[in-house]
Amino acid sequence: QVQLVESGGGSVQAGGSLRLSCAVSRDPISGYYMGWFRQAPGKEREGVADIDSVGWTAYADSVKGRFTISRDNAKATLSLQMNSLKPEDAAMYYCAAGRRVYHVQLRDADFDYWGQGTQVTVSA
Repeated sequence: QVQLVESGGGSVQAGGSLRLSCAVSRDPISGYYMGWFRQAPGKEREGVADIDSVGWTAYADSVKGRFTISRDNAKATLSLQMNSLKPEDAAMYYCAAGRRVYHVQLRDADFDYWGQGTQVTVSA
């Protein structure tokens, strides 16, 4: 069983930055694709950023140029650097992982392991 624990959420003013981290219990994680998802109240969960096992990344259009996903296989961690935050970025952010033969980046149905989430609040 793979366990994921997010950290780094908090409150920030619009234009500010936050860095989310996800610690993965499984070592090594090199064979897993990983991603960040978010869900705001009353909205569906959406894919924010995705990084596969060879480092290819994908981003939601709404965060391109502002968010950066990265992974450290040696430390079994996943990160999300969020810059120029907007009020619409406020949500619960979830770390996720999977190891299927094939996955569509940012598609939550392809991810098998999920963290409990970390809250991000952005004030105008």
